[in-house]
Amino acid sequence: MSLLQGCVLLLIAGALPIQLVMSQAAAPAPGASTAQRAPPFWLGFATSAPQIEGANATDGKGQSIWDVFADTPGKIRDGSTGAVADDFYHRYMGDIKIMQSLGVQRFRMSIAWPRIYPQGDGPLNQKGVDFYVGLVTSLLAAGIEPHVTLYHWDLPQSLQERFGGWNSSQVVEPFRRYARTMFDALGGHVKHWTTMNEPQTFCFNGYSSGGHAPGIRDTRQAYNCVYNVLQAHAAAVQEFRSAVPDGKISINLNSDWGEPYSSSAADKAAAQRMVEFWLGTFADPIYLGDWPESVKARIPYIPKINPELAKALNGSCDYFALNHYTTWLVTDKLGGETMQGRGDYQQGQYYADGTPIGNPAQSDWLKDVPWGFRKLLSWVKNRYQPSELIVTENGFSVKGEYQKPLAQLVNDTERVAFYRGYINAATEAVEQDQVPMTGYFAWSLLTNWEWAVGYTEQFGVVDVNFRTEERTLKASANYLAALFAGAGANTTSLGQYD
Repeated sequence: MSLLQGCVLLLIAGALPIQLVMSQAAAPAPGASTAQRAPPFWLGFATSAPQIEGANATDGKGQSIWDVFADTPGKIRDGSTGAVADDFYHRYMGDIKIMQSLGVQRFRMSIAWPRIYPQGDGPLNQKGVDFYVGLVTSLLAAGIEPHVTLYHWDLPQSLQERFGGWNSSQVVEPFRRYARTMFDALGGHVKHWTTMNEPQTFCFNGYSSGGHAPGIRDTRQAYNCVYNVLQAHAAAVQEFRSAVPDGKISINLNSDWGEPYSSSAADKAAAQRMVEFWLGTFADPIYLGDWPESVKARIPYIPKINPELAKALNGSCDYFALNHYTTWLVTDKLGGETMQGRGDYQQGQYYADGTPIGNPAQSDWLKDVPWGFRKLLSWVKNRYQPSELIVTENGFSVKGEYQKPLAQLVNDTERVAFYRGYINAATEAVEQDQVPMTGYFAWSLLTNWEWAVGYTEQFGVVDVNFRTEERTLKASANYLAALFAGAGANTTSLGQYD
């Protein structure tokens, strides 16, 4: 569809109006490719409750660890919080209309645990359940299939205060109860679920580096978190099998790709270790029954996986849910440490002459490296042999976008280039490497609150003015819309970019 200048005011019954600005698409870049056929897998958009919903103290919602963390001076780069964010809680009907206009058929969302059980395991907040029932019903009525994640980092603060949150095995039963509540409430409508999003991030950033909530710096606690996540995942899946027998469930695991800096055997082994520390720490116990040997050899205090847990984890994922963004150059380094502990490797994203491995994003850890995506997809296929793989997050933060005027930021050519490259790489992985990938979620639909960096790193294909909540489509939204429609991004009204 072409973008025309002007604006449309979406008036939705029972919801606040959303002003959707339709901005002119960017002109094609010189020498740009003029065609991209639709990929051999479905496409959708991903979001998360704490990043878009707002309404942090509305209708009985309790505090999360991120509410407390964001209110602590110095923890968030721009001093912001997610208290309002995109105000999706009140404006979701308008955002559903935007998705319809883009041809979206799949939408990944999360549920805010503190909205359901404000104290984590105390009395149920029925208003919270009703909100998600209404959201899911509205998505389905609009022809959009919801994919639901139970936990996207917003642990009820009460559980953190009472027993240390994910550091304690006491978190398992409250999570089981919460999961069962949502399976019973939504299982008749939602058939694709994941238990948790990126435990690698919330365990190690939250309990080792301390850069994320709850802000603890103790690598031992981080590995306790890993173990308790696996226990909670297994417990939730046990409930799922009886509550939603016709559904599919997994866990969203994130990993970057590790590329050897040189052709030496030592660097090749180090790059393999990096991926094992990132992804294998969670995926190996689920698919192979134990931690990677490289991790066990270097982390002596990692909890032992007993036979009961190994049995419960076996078969607990009906598909492999993978989040991926970027690639690192890895060198062997004895004693080298990261927030995952001693891995005997060192990672970077620049060659010796200062050249980056790919186009740099606003996020200092993110470079545009599509070939690394294909390599990781093949690695997952060969190591774990999943019957199905869904990429549940992939996206790009354009450098300086948060400081640009609207007329400039909508022409997000670098984001379009990122999506073109990564979707093409995934297509090659499917067609040439036989990776059983069936779907891909772009991160993200809306510009949203990005945790410890606040609003200074933006991933959305729809801009949000956080003063007015006005939504504006970017060129990347139209680019993806063409792929959603199966038309291929090959018309000048959509714009083509290198």
